[in-house]
Amino acid sequence: MSPPVPPVGAAPLPPPPPPRRRPVRLVAVLASVLIVALAAVGLAVVRPGPLAGWLGGEDSRTAAARTPEPPPPAVLAAADGNAPLPTPEGVRAALEPLVRAAALGDRVNVSVADVTTGQALYGSGQDAPTVPASVTKLATGVAVLAARGPAYRIPTRAVAGAAPGEVVLVGGGDPTLAVDKNGFYPGAARLDDLAAQVRKALGGTAPTTVTVDSSLFTGPVYGPGWDSDIPTGGFGAAITALMTDGARRDPAEARRTEEAMNHAAERVPQPDLTAGRQFAKLLGLSGAAAEVKRGTAPADSGASTAGTPAPGTELGKVESLPMVRLVDIMISDSDNVIAEAMARQVALAKGKPGSFAGGAAATDQVLGELGLPADEISLADGSGLSRTNRISPSLLTDLITLAGNGSHPDLAAIFGGLPVGGWSGTLDERYQASVTKAGAGVVRAKTGTLSGVNAIAGLVTTADGRLLTFAVLTDRTPDTLDETRQALDRITSALAGCGCR
Repeated sequence: MSPPVPPVGAAPLPPPPPPRRRPVRLVAVLASVLIVALAAVGLAVVRPGPLAGWLGGEDSRTAAARTPEPPPPAVLAAADGNAPLPTPEGVRAALEPLVRAAALGDRVNVSVADVTTGQALYGSGQDAPTVPASVTKLATGVAVLAARGPAYRIPTRAVAGAAPGEVVLVGGGDPTLAVDKNGFYPGAARLDDLAAQVRKALGGTAPTTVTVDSSLFTGPVYGPGWDSDIPTGGFGAAITALMTDGARRDPAEARRTEEAMNHAAERVPQPDLTAGRQFAKLLGLSGAAAEVKRGTAPADSGASTAGTPAPGTELGKVESLPMVRLVDIMISDSDNVIAEAMARQVALAKGKPGSFAGGAAATDQVLGELGLPADEISLADGSGLSRTNRISPSLLTDLITLAGNGSHPDLAAIFGGLPVGGWSGTLDERYQASVTKAGAGVVRAKTGTLSGVNAIAGLVTTADGRLLTFAVLTDRTPDTLDETRQALDRITSALAGCGCR
């Protein structure tokens, strides 16, 4: 979950970087420039440059007319696959005084391992099931990349209904679907494009009504174990197979206030019906005709009468961003709505119901198929909002090692969205203090925050250039958010600043 309050600001690290362009979001940017030569355990990460150009959203003639920008400088130096391996004794000496910090509470579970060899270097409660909060998204990201593949796109379709002029809008589970070019997520599929396809397919038949088919997702729309304020707090939403802009009521306002609100935004209570009404207006319907109802799309019979599309005939289709970019957004922005949609994609790929329970069961199944200890993970949702989720730190370091050792190249896409210490995402303003600055630029991690729960898991390059993975999970922390975060950062900075031999 995105932190409930923005972190305290701090001055930039010396030496000052080039003027910072704060990107609206890290959508697959790092996935395209992140060279994870992880078979040899190298990691090169660069600072975003001409973002729109990388995303294909800028006219090439306009781009060519501008002064070319210099190549973006590195944020993380490439790790050295031949760097000396830290010793368990060295890592223990560096970390044990830090894991006992009072700000971390009385339950601190830690795992540290080497990415090249997979060797465990330190553990304290490493196999203990712990509330992970948003660190859960690492498991969700790996599972959906394995189940669907990085190139998979989620379709949203329109088909002919049973009545003349009836159009059925069929949700495929794309949470980033936009109404028009002003959508919240750059490059998302758009309902206005779909409406244009429908009008062309209908020819002379005027649309009369819109029916919404959001039956792909089943069960409750809010997750088990969610705090009571999640539906109205701005960080979660009703999870339906059809929605626009992550169920945000006003995507333009959400973009404008995104940073100040720490990604929170007002959400609509019935995202599928809201999307249907928006689509009806795009088809030119108004008044009573613009009202929509839920229903089920008829099966395609393949027949047509006098040029009129038969019930079930596909009238148009748009597709989401590729899975790799959805995973990037999910991780970099800690987007809970996307995470829940991704968990359901895992469920659907595995033939399970598109529900909270189906997504959790399918994620466990996929991780087991990857050879990970599935008995060390028990999920109720895909975002980490649920307090009933449990993951062991060692499963997280095993998962990161698997994604990073070159044995499953498709899984390396999870690294593109990971925030960088002292620079981006939820780590933007962290690693600024003198006791943590060693981690700035060399820690790349997903954070997790619920009241009483603080976690961090990811990668760090040691002073000798060795790439390690770590997971620190605490679920009994005192009400000292800033102090708890700094205590976590001191642990990862200690790994960054030593050879630990």
